[in-house]
Amino acid sequence: MALLEVHNVTMKFGSLVANDDVSFGVEKGSVVGLIGPNGAGKTTLFNCISGFYRPTSGKLLFKGQDVTNLPAYEMARLGAVRTFQVVHPLKEMTVLDNVLVGAFLRGADTDKAHEIARDCIALCHLEDMSGRMAGGLPIGYKKRLEMARALATGPELLMLDEAMAGLTSTEIKAAVEIIKGLQKRGITLLVVEHIMEAIMSVADKIVVLDGGIKIAEGPPQEVVNDERVITAYLGAKFSQRLKAAQGGDPRE
Repeated sequence: MALLEVHNVTMKFGSLVANDDVSFGVEKGSVVGLIGPNGAGKTTLFNCISGFYRPTSGKLLFKGQDVTNLPAYEMARLGAVRTFQVVHPLKEMTVLDNVLVGAFLRGADTDKAHEIARDCIALCHLEDMSGRMAGGLPIGYKKRLEMARALATGPELLMLDEAMAGLTSTEIKAAVEIIKGLQKRGITLLVVEHIMEAIMSVADKIVVLDGGIKIAEGPPQEVVNDERVITAYLGAKFSQRLKAAQGGDPRE
């Protein structure tokens, strides 16, 4: 069953068409990767789905409900929450207090909020940082904090906008493990990512945008072999290297 349905979404800014008639679905319990070159319209589409933009045309369904014109706070209450490419922690608050901000979306029970926050901190491997001030964290931990704060709201759909950008290889591996753990917990994920080896290793399906248009959609193995994707984004050398590194299957 599709938890999220994107139907013919177009987003225009004057004469600029950032998204052009984009359609795809996100199945419940899956991880869907949204990829494409810079300027492809990925973050604009995220903004439409999460309620920060209202699409110029098209329809968005979440859990079967038309949410096309709902604002971001209503989307969060329904269970669709996103992170941002540029992290914005509450710098002068601790990691725990940052995550509590998300937990209180579920209600005013302080004890319950602390229980939720600690669980989300553990899920994002932040236990040792719980009492640290958020502003002093390295970027890798700030990315995890943003994930934990979003998780604390209790999402059914978690949308990650380049959660691995700027991270070291060790931090990327940790982020991949976190994503896999969240999927095991029943959370559906829609992930914008440029680190191809990482997104190919976790995604059940890949959607590729180029110039605001969807040019491919399917399992990672199909997408990495799609000539349109190779031409627009991957490049033949990268595609060959990825397949060789993964033994012919990017998901193995």
